[in-house]
Amino acid sequence: MSNEKESVLEGFKAFLTRGNVIDLAVAVVIGAAFTNVVNSLVKGVINPVVGAFGTKDLDHYSSCLKSPCETNAAGDVVSGIPIMWGTVLSSTLSFLITAAVVYFLMVLPMAKYLARRARQQAAKERVEEVVEVSELEVLKEIRDTLVAQHRVPGQGQGQGQGQSAS
Repeated sequence: MSNEKESVLEGFKAFLTRGNVIDLAVAVVIGAAFTNVVNSLVKGVINPVVGAFGTKDLDHYSSCLKSPCETNAAGDVVSGIPIMWGTVLSSTLSFLITAAVVYFLMVLPMAKYLARRARQQAAKERVEEVVEVSELEVLKEIRDTLVAQHRVPGQGQGQGQGQSAS
């Protein structure tokens, strides 16, 4: 039982120290911090801009499903059923901004980098293939030269072989 416990702990340690687990943890932390930045951008810049063109902040736009919708001084709904579509729109904008930044600053550059690496690797493989083909050609030439040297000029094949046997 002790060996099982040690192997489980060793496996867990190997899992934690693998690079992709650490990368994932870093990505989650950075993603959470980035989400705060995007939410602040939407609430601090986009919502007030919408409020400047409209009548109120984006988060406060709503429709009433069951009239009349009344709120108290704290902003809590007292009667009616409000649909807070402004909050949904604000969250959708946050998502779109986050997705755009992730795509344009992370995904697109990484895809270009990987494509460039693939082209370089393919070019390297083509060069190695050409080298292998040229090596094969050189070996064929050496073989042909050796075959030609074994043949004595001016003598038939049978005579040359007969003399070397005697």
